[in-house]
Formats: sequence, C-alpha cells, structure tokens
Amino acid sequence: MADTQDMNTLDNAAFRSMLRSWIEANYPPEIRSPAKRLHLRDNWPWYKALSEKGWLCPSWPREHGGMGLSAEKQVIMTEEFERHGCARLNDHGATMLGPLLIRYGTPSQQQHFLPKIISGEHIWCQGYSEPGAGSDLASLRTKADRDGDEWVVNGQKIWTTMANDANWIFLLVRTASTARKQDGISFLLVPMDSPGVTVRPILNLEMHDEFCEVFFDNVRVPIDNLVGEINKGWSMAKALLGFERIFIGSPRLSDYAFSRLLELGRLYKLEDDRAFQERASQLFLDLENHKTLFAEYLDLISRGKQLGPDVSLLKINQSELFRRITEYMLELTGEMGGVIEGLGHDGALNASAQFLQARAATIYAGSSEIQRNIISKTVLNLPS
Repeated sequence: MADTQDMNTLDNAAFRSMLRSWIEANYPPEIRSPAKRLHLRDNWPWYKALSEKGWLCPSWPREHGGMGLSAEKQVIMTEEFERHGCARLNDHGATMLGPLLIRYGTPSQQQHFLPKIISGEHIWCQGYSEPGAGSDLASLRTKADRDGDEWVVNGQKIWTTMANDANWIFLLVRTASTARKQDGISFLLVPMDSPGVTVRPILNLEMHDEFCEVFFDNVRVPIDNLVGEINKGWSMAKALLGFERIFIGSPRLSDYAFSRLLELGRLYKLEDDRAFQERASQLFLDLENHKTLFAEYLDLISRGKQLGPDVSLLKINQSELFRRITEYMLELTGEMGGVIEGLGHDGALNASAQFLQARAATIYAGSSEIQRNIISKTVLNLPS
C-alpha cells in the first residue's frame, strides 16, 4: 500500500532512519551493488517495491502520485540508496518524461501516462540522439509526416539506453523543414510494439547491451501522442535535457564510487596512510560540495522554477568528480584493476567497471565539452 504521509513533516534524522530501515527490509539482496546497469527483469522487484510504497517519484508533486519531497530530503534519499548499493532502475519515465508531462502535457495525457509510469505498466526510453545528431541534437533527421489522424515516423535513433526493455519511447522528430534547424521539431510518444519499430542492441566495452539502435519504418502514431505544440518541441527538448542533467548531475554515482574507494582503502589497509587520507579527504570535500550544489537545483525544481542553462555546471561537476574518484580507484588497485570479477569478499570492488562508467559519464547527456560551450555562450556571454 502506498505511503500517503507527507515525508516533509519528518525531521531529517527521522526520515533518514525510517528510509534506511525500509530499504534494508525491502531491497532484494541479490542485486545489491551491481557492477553493471541491470535490465528490467532483474530490477523489477525493486521497481515494484518503490511503486507500491509510493516512493518511485520523489520529485513529482503529490497530486500526480509523487512524494513532493524537499530538495534536502531528496539528497538524503540519494545517499541512503547509494549507501545500500541500490541499483538504478529503468527510470526515464520517472526522471525525465514525467516532469515534462507535468509541465507541458494536456490533462488527458497526464491522467493516462503518469499513473502507468508509477505502476510500471509503461517503461520508457529516450529517442534523442541519431547518427550525425548527437551533441548537435538539433540536426536530427527522423521525420514525422501528418497523414489524417496519424503521424507517420521514419528514421533512426542511436545510443538509446535500455530500449530493449522499454515498451514506449519519447521521440524528437522533425515535422517541418526550416532554415533554423531548432525550429520544426516536435515531441512524440510512440509505443515500441508499433509495426515498423526495430530495436538492435549495441554491446559496450564491458560486453553489456545497455545501448541500442532503434529504427522507424513508416510507424503510425495517433496525433494525440504529440506533446505540446507542433514544431515547438525544441523548447521542451531543452527542458527535458535540464531534467536529465539534474538526474545525471545527482551525486549518486560519485557517492557510490567514493564508498567503494573507502572499501579499497580498508582492503589494502591504507586507513592510516597519509597520502591516502589526503586524497580521500579532498574527494570527500568535493563530494560534499557537489551535494550542496545538487540540492540548490533540486530546490529550484521543487519551487516550480525554470532551470537555466547553468544547470550544465551540475552535469560537468558530477561527471568530472566521478572520473577523479574512479581514476584513483584504478591507481590503487594497480595490476588488479583489470579484474572483471572485482575484488573483495563479494566482488563488489570493481575498479575497472567504475572507471569505464565514469568515462562514459563525461559523454552522455551532452559531453563535458558541449556543456562548457553552453556555459560560455549562454551564461558567461563569451563570443563563439
């Protein structure tokens, strides 16, 4: 049964204690601290547990089925999930599409799609990047042509995370050819079981099929599946990228990597080593500073404020911190850093897996170079 209590009425210590006890009692132990991103078949029990508790969407308003949780308590939730080694879910619906529908969707779209995200009936993936339109997303060429009461979609998306688990995809599509490439783009919701949709997994360096190609061959979609105004999808795309950068900018990855770093220190008996103490202390302070920055952006969202381009700072800071922590992990493990099974009694100290994830984090959701360009042009007003 969903918990209807307003968690913001609890003091932080009571909230943390209650949350910690519930996680320890309900998190499936067999998927604790996974080295790789889990597929839906593996993380489904955790998804359902959070859904039934009413804790799947902490940032959503309570009237839409979320927790309406304060920024401070969302950070606590992140810390406790990482402390326990909770796996990341198939969360594109909860962290990206849901907030966008709450802001831009019609009441009918909200009533239809939001409860199905919470229940897990709809598992979403994100159709943004294309061959030749990754960092330069506005160059996308996937088209949606109007045919009566339907859109006919043709094109290709790539690097689509967990598309092989999803039954819906939200797409950026070109609905008009214009001189300015940011115009003529619309936002469309497409069932993955539609005739003409083909998914092909892509193996990454860890031989894991987290990413996919998705092809659209005359895929027919009802006109009501368009979100917002036709040809005005670029503003929504930027808003969704803001939500994504908030999520990607979460301290979760760095928090978990830092906990693994401390475990490595214990494994190698470095607790009293001065060099280790200095490096670990600096990384700890960087992590605490990042949590403060993260809470500031969460607070903006909780007060209904529009995110500005400066949210790119959050993504840069998180991915660069994650990279520094995992590089030190690899430095400590030396020749053992390439052991695929990981170190420690449970194999959870997998420095190479963390290192590879950190390299990818500087690229996905907009590379660090692209984020710096955004800041220099739109925040600092520097010349191109």
